[in-house]
Amino acid sequence: MPPADAMSPIDLSHTIESGMVTYRGLPAPLICDFLSRESSRQHYAEGTEFHIGRIDMVANTGTYLDSPFHRYCCGKDLAQLPLTSLAGLPGVVVRCPEPGITAASFHGLDLAGRAVLVQTGWDRHWRTDAYFEGHPFLTEAAAAYLVQARVKLVGIDSYNIDDIRDLRRPVHSLLLGAEIPIVEHMTGLDQLPATGFRFFAVPPKVKAFGTFPVRAFALLDPQVPHLNL
Repeated sequence: MPPADAMSPIDLSHTIESGMVTYRGLPAPLICDFLSRESSRQHYAEGTEFHIGRIDMVANTGTYLDSPFHRYCCGKDLAQLPLTSLAGLPGVVVRCPEPGITAASFHGLDLAGRAVLVQTGWDRHWRTDAYFEGHPFLTEAAAAYLVQARVKLVGIDSYNIDDIRDLRRPVHSLLLGAEIPIVEHMTGLDQLPATGFRFFAVPPKVKAFGTFPVRAFALLDPQVPHLNL
């Protein structure tokens, strides 16, 4: 159930840790010191110290957002995405525990202009071998329906929004081709009501880059009675 304080942000992101694997086959991040606190002391007055950290990682790490450039060379990159496509979006949670999520899961819902967050419960397997096998995904027809419904963004708490056995990656292709950003590897969607919240997932403004981790979160609308429907 949602927290009692409707104004408290609800965190929907995994923590990035050194050595963790987000996507099988991609390197884990290395998080270390560039300048340690101990080494910094020689540069400052007595009693003053700073830490400068360093992260070496691929873009597809933790909870991340895909822009159209991730799939298409001429698509909008992270720097070109308008904030209106990433922040303060009215949201809807669609709860879909089945492996292949069809268009029927979205029928009858008010989706236009909304961030559609698909809760599968797969985040319970995060940091385990089970996370990489048999994950829930959207079908091509479901993606086509979401494009036609004019959604603003689509997120999922699973390993991939596509069936990784389909090398065409039709869901990525359709959504990103329609300039609909994708957020993968989400968590905590069970904390959200079906509707009545605003969604935020803003990456750094990086040119010629298609994907980057985000601190995804939601704010509940205090004017809306919150029931998990």
